[in-house]
Amino acid sequence: AHMPLKLDIKRKLSARSDRVKCVDLHPSEPWMLASMYNGNVHVWNFELQQLIKSFEVCELPVRSAKFVSRKNWVITGSDDMQLRVFNYNTLERLHNWEAHSDYIRSIAVHPTQPFVLSSSDDMLIKLWDWDKRWACAQTFEGHTHYVMQIVINPKDNNQFASASLDKTVKVWQLGSQAPNFTLEGHEKGVNCVDYYAGGDKPYLISGADDRLVKVWDQQNKTCVQTLEGHAQNVSAVAFHPDLPIVLTGSEDGTVRVWHSSTYRLESTLNYGLERVWAIACLRGSNNVALGYDEGSILVKLGREEPAISMDASGKILWARHAEVQQANLRTLSADEEFQDGDRLPLTIKDMGSCEIYPQTIAHSPNGRFVAVSGDGEFIIYTAMALRNKAFGQAQEFVWCTTDASTYAIREGTTTVKVFKNFKEVRAFKPEFGCEGIYGGAMLGVRSVSGLAFYDWESGDMVRRIEITPKLVFWNESSELVAIATEESYFVLRYKPEAVATAKQTKVGLTEDGVEDAFDVLGETEESVRTGLWVGDCFIYTNAVNRLNYYVGGELCTVAHLDRVMYVLGYIPKENRLYLGDKELNIVSYSLLVSVLEYQTAVMRKDFDTADQVLPTIPRSQRSRVAHFLEKQGFKAQALAVTTDPEHKFELALQLGDLATAKQICCEAESEQKWKLLADAATRHNDLQLAQECLAQAKDFGSLLLLATSTGNAGMVDRLARESSTGGQSNVAFLAQFLLGDLEACLEVLIAANRLPEAALFARTYLPSQVSRAVQLWKANLAKANEKAAQALADPADYPNLFPELEDSVKAEAYMRQERRQLRGRPATDQAGLTPNWERRPIEEALAAIASGQFVFDGGADREESSSSGAEAFADAVDDGVKSSAAVPASAAAAAATAAAVDDDDLEQELEQDLKNLNMDQVDPSDVNLDEDLNFDD
Repeated sequence: AHMPLKLDIKRKLSARSDRVKCVDLHPSEPWMLASMYNGNVHVWNFELQQLIKSFEVCELPVRSAKFVSRKNWVITGSDDMQLRVFNYNTLERLHNWEAHSDYIRSIAVHPTQPFVLSSSDDMLIKLWDWDKRWACAQTFEGHTHYVMQIVINPKDNNQFASASLDKTVKVWQLGSQAPNFTLEGHEKGVNCVDYYAGGDKPYLISGADDRLVKVWDQQNKTCVQTLEGHAQNVSAVAFHPDLPIVLTGSEDGTVRVWHSSTYRLESTLNYGLERVWAIACLRGSNNVALGYDEGSILVKLGREEPAISMDASGKILWARHAEVQQANLRTLSADEEFQDGDRLPLTIKDMGSCEIYPQTIAHSPNGRFVAVSGDGEFIIYTAMALRNKAFGQAQEFVWCTTDASTYAIREGTTTVKVFKNFKEVRAFKPEFGCEGIYGGAMLGVRSVSGLAFYDWESGDMVRRIEITPKLVFWNESSELVAIATEESYFVLRYKPEAVATAKQTKVGLTEDGVEDAFDVLGETEESVRTGLWVGDCFIYTNAVNRLNYYVGGELCTVAHLDRVMYVLGYIPKENRLYLGDKELNIVSYSLLVSVLEYQTAVMRKDFDTADQVLPTIPRSQRSRVAHFLEKQGFKAQALAVTTDPEHKFELALQLGDLATAKQICCEAESEQKWKLLADAATRHNDLQLAQECLAQAKDFGSLLLLATSTGNAGMVDRLARESSTGGQSNVAFLAQFLLGDLEACLEVLIAANRLPEAALFARTYLPSQVSRAVQLWKANLAKANEKAAQALADPADYPNLFPELEDSVKAEAYMRQERRQLRGRPATDQAGLTPNWERRPIEEALAAIASGQFVFDGGADREESSSSGAEAFADAVDDGVKSSAAVPASAAAAAATAAAVDDDDLEQELEQDLKNLNMDQVDPSDVNLDEDLNFDD
């Protein structure tokens, strides 16, 4: 049984259009060129799925078009017998001329020289030199019918081949008039021809109207193989420059893929776009462009993952086609430092050619041997000299990681064979078939029922798991295994003791193996591309090109990759992880083994080992380790390890280590940290620390809450002074009000320029200060609105509007004396006092004065800060308006008349304003004493 090539065929672009006669691929841009029967040329960006350029060449078919990337050109040949040159960036036509006397069928661009070859229905081939203004440098005559295609030999650029409807293929030399030789064998006209690009065979391939594809040995001038199967004319052929395949297209609508060594048919592609007219391949790319009657297709052929393997010492083997090459990381200069992600300048050594086309390469666990598999076969070579040690038929090959001399192969979908020291020791047929096998500490077999693990030694099934695996990775201790599916991966812990016990006691042993053989440690929703274990850390690349590692449920990102990369191996001595890409470029990333060892020890709860490893971890990596410890629940250890002040502060708060948190706050001088520490201190009932923190944070609101909650009048008093100085007027006002210092409250309002509130506050609590507050209000209001300012009544000027104000001043003095007496008494005395809303202060004050219990001295006992305003008011109410005695009677009478008129007018204005005032439209909820009033707005 032979295994077909693992050719993943993915359609990357499907472009419907008029009949496509020629396709080409740009060597550096993701562009596909298509020339049409309707005279147009299209350029598609197959990565963006967009038509990026389109231009009309002529009204007749354009049968050939090619990129000339080094000149930014597209050259076209059409049925109007013209060759045209366009700049593909500007679409400017640079040159055109009549090149032939009939339809132009084919164009070939020389890879290095300024030459273009063209062939035509005039049976001629012409060579054009663009450095000589497109002069015809040579004409090749010899064909007796239309020349359908020309192609330059990739191994000898001075040689080219031509296919003609005269049933021949001719090989020519530049500079020679006559063909080197002619290949005859087709029974009908030959439509297409191509060269084999590999170095091992001097082959040509041709396709003809006899529906046959012939492979020619141009040294012997003989046909070595005929490929049959197409049902109509063969219109296009191609040897793929990288993959071991031949592509043939036919008017039967199919593209057939053949193995270039065995010539067996590997695959048939039919996209339903009618007849195939053109095939284009490109060296270094797995993209293939196809041209059809109804459009063009771009497919990607081949496996994404390169055939590459690295042993523990740093020797890397890979396959370029059938050639095996080696690179040794130890040859890199020890003094030279490489940045993460930089391509390593490795010296490459050719190891020789492999007898099969390698699809996978895998070193044995000890690195002595390397297994190559592909084409349904496997070969085991010595790793040093690539000498053949064993070979055989196999669809898959895997190594046992616990015994370097043991391996297994899969034959078909039914049989698995196990070998030891290159001799077969066991063959078995899994119950549910065998669709794939996986190496490691146990032999994994994928089937329709899931994944089954078998013991390498006994062959017994250990456990069957209902999962469809893509990859299986075992760690070195054979304790942990990662099973990757298409969408996620699972990490399991293997329990050999439970397996041994179950086999002895037969308890828990079912048809699916030992029930307790594995514990599921976790699932991660990520698609793994490649991976490996280092200790208990699973390192892998994922589908979105991130390099991550998983340890103990924590996911760490090492790097964001700019392209698809494949994990090769890790060298602990160098603390570097090595990866390769499809083009076999090798890069490395720093990954400290000390960090991985520490995390592994923590996962195993081996803290003695962890403590020994910790000093070897650089300080720059300590925070990463601390985050890992925190996620594992070891917060105290994380606090001791971390070097990040932010993380240390968070951990200290979580652990209640307020002393450490306070030390960090002192160093950081961050208000936010002080607030967080204050909250933590409050939760731990350390109110002294909470007070200190809130003071440092200047959180006066929280300080006021704390002070009032604890009955700390001294703190409230200090807070009142500090908040006033700090501009926190709301807090200052409330603190003074709670202390009963009404005079200070008024001063806060005035200092904050809240003059209307100051006047109303004075009218309620400090009537002796009403005149002063109103004067300040009027002066400030007059700056914006003089009329509004005049409408304000000052009791010093209009005592008649404030008939009870004199009694209110007495009540103010009486209540001030009472407040002084109550100051300093404990809050428990509150229960014995009459609530304010049940009292009548004016009546109480007048009664106390009448009985002699209180002596009113005109307000002389009020606070010094308010004396000036009170004196002005006292003079007004005690002495009345005495200014009239100092002026003539007539003047006094005139003044009195004017005052009366003014009084009447003002009273009317005030009454009108009060009538127009709608209290429902007043919203007092958003009053903020710290907000500046701006009357200009």
